[in-house]
Amino acid sequence: MTLIETVPETEASGEVAEIYGRDRETFGYLPNFTQAFSLRPEVYAAWRALNGAIKSGMDLRRYELATMAAALRLRSTYCTLAHGSVLMDKFLEPEAVRAVVEDYRDAGLEPLDVAVMDLADKVATDATTVSQDDLDGLRGLGLSDAEILDVVLASAARCFFSKALDAVGAEPDPSLIARAPTG
Repeated sequence: MTLIETVPETEASGEVAEIYGRDRETFGYLPNFTQAFSLRPEVYAAWRALNGAIKSGMDLRRYELATMAAALRLRSTYCTLAHGSVLMDKFLEPEAVRAVVEDYRDAGLEPLDVAVMDLADKVATDATTVSQDDLDGLRGLGLSDAEILDVVLASAARCFFSKALDAVGAEPDPSLIARAPTG
């Protein structure tokens, strides 16, 4: 499950038991990512608050596409599978999600979606390369500066979470692996 020891669910107490219970109720099982943070539940709580604040002001489809672009750039299997599942549940057919994973620029997405993913990819790759032209392009496609900032925040936050999970060896949950589009 991870390269570090985590708090087993049967031994969880206090704040750890609370986050385990909340995530088990939310997901229907205890995700490996929750357990990965069990030694620092206050960090996990802060992450949930930050990510919730980012998502709350953002179109969910746009959030998922930006997050997927960052996860792909970071080569985060866990986050790619997790957000691919959300895209399949709410927005895209499995074949379309597979196409996005293979090459989102050639997956039949709308120009705005591709531009959003391009910005998120650039933030995850090297945020210092984001240029005025990148932002002007998104403005030209109808995004406000607040919406552009949302894309940047979603990508930057994904960098933290994906890198933390990968660094401790958190494996994707079996349910996510089972749902992955194949082909």
